Amino acid sequence: MDKEYHITEEVITALQQIVSPSFVFSDVDVLKQYGSDHTEDLNFPPSVVVKPQTTVEVSEIMKLASEYRIPVVPIGARTGLSGGILAVHKGIGLSLERMNRIIAIDEKNFQIITQPGVITEVLQNEVTKAGLFYPVDPSSKGSCFIGGNIAENAGGARAVKYGVTKDYVLNLEVVLPNGAIIWTGANTLKNATGYNLTQLLVGSEGTLGVITQIVLKLLPQNRYNILMLVPFYQMTQAAEAVSAIFRAGIVPSALEFMERDAIDWTLQYNDFGDLGINDGIEAHLLIEVDGNYQEVLFAEAEKIVQVVEAYAIDEVLYADTEEQKNKLWKLRRNVAEAVKQNTVYKEEDTVVPRYELPVLLKGIKEIGKKYGFRSICYGHAGDGNLHVNIIKENMTDTDWKTNVPKGIREIFELTVHLKGTLSGEHGIGWVQKEYMDIAFNRLHLQLMQDIKKVFDLKNIMNPGKIFPQQ
Repeated sequence: MDKEYHITEEVITALQQIVSPSFVFSDVDVLKQYGSDHTEDLNFPPSVVVKPQTTVEVSEIMKLASEYRIPVVPIGARTGLSGGILAVHKGIGLSLERMNRIIAIDEKNFQIITQPGVITEVLQNEVTKAGLFYPVDPSSKGSCFIGGNIAENAGGARAVKYGVTKDYVLNLEVVLPNGAIIWTGANTLKNATGYNLTQLLVGSEGTLGVITQIVLKLLPQNRYNILMLVPFYQMTQAAEAVSAIFRAGIVPSALEFMERDAIDWTLQYNDFGDLGINDGIEAHLLIEVDGNYQEVLFAEAEKIVQVVEAYAIDEVLYADTEEQKNKLWKLRRNVAEAVKQNTVYKEEDTVVPRYELPVLLKGIKEIGKKYGFRSICYGHAGDGNLHVNIIKENMTDTDWKTNVPKGIREIFELTVHLKGTLSGEHGIGWVQKEYMDIAFNRLHLQLMQDIKKVFDLKNIMNPGKIFPQQ
């Protein structure tokens, strides 16, 4: 698709007949609002925003879009970090925020059926009331939608022990680009019946269809957890300690890395009290273990301390109360927002085998020196997933536009060289697509594009995303 699509009055009228005029928006302020997510300062407004409430309404909208070859961009809570909801070819911005019902919690089979517009933390809280646990825990869980989590295959802090979104999706109701409605799988824990369309849709970034219902598996709740903050005098040693903890036989429920600047900036924008961070501390690990037996957790925590004491660390901070635990988690979750408030930035989402984290971290800093930019790193170290925030600060606009992309390409080349890949959880979307040639050769990319054509022959479903030069 090589042009912008501007909606005609005829199409507007048809959309109003499908969802009622109250849920069709074309005024400039609303379009601008739905033209951006949390990706840098980019804004690509759609031609019109439509807010359906049912699968049938979504189906009718897609039939209309298919008939007129109108681009359609599914829009969730707009918390993404790869520009996945940017309407780069205009068209219909399909907001799923009204599809926000939890349909059923099946306590006998440990499952939940939900619409895509449910906020992830709301879903978690409702599941908790039933004595169950949905562990996927993105930093934006208080605002992101479960449908967006599925579109991006979201991870989060507890993925190190419990896995990412794909590990919990059993079945999806999907409206295809031509308006047809399908279920992709079955509500079973095992399914070896044909191609796995469910997992194909997870992480497809809205390019194959519109997810309208979701069946997720759940787990029993754990009763206890221990949370500790470990300060390191050398950030590379913090990265080395990650693999050492696992080699000692411990699988934490969360293992987060935060560079010193990430914490300092976050403390500027939030009142967390005095954490007592001494001069010379370069990084922290936030480590959690959870389970049902306190004596086991105490033993695991003791073993972790024995491991990290082999490095140059300061005093380990234990969170003794729920309030302290919540403060430490809030500190970690607010890092990205603090960086965003402080300066213009670009965020990359590198992931490598966890043993290679020290090499990746050192390489990122060296590449930054080469191209004249500063970076602040943090992320889900237990997964090998490092978020790299490249800071503009005093860089000229010319250097920002020319040197930084070169540096990003080298960071990705290093990541792939270390047997990693471009994104652990944020997706490719609009801002990373021109780097896809680093991770995949021409054959790989052609296979992916051919799959998209099978689903979306007219290329109306979130066009311009994932693939280079689109």
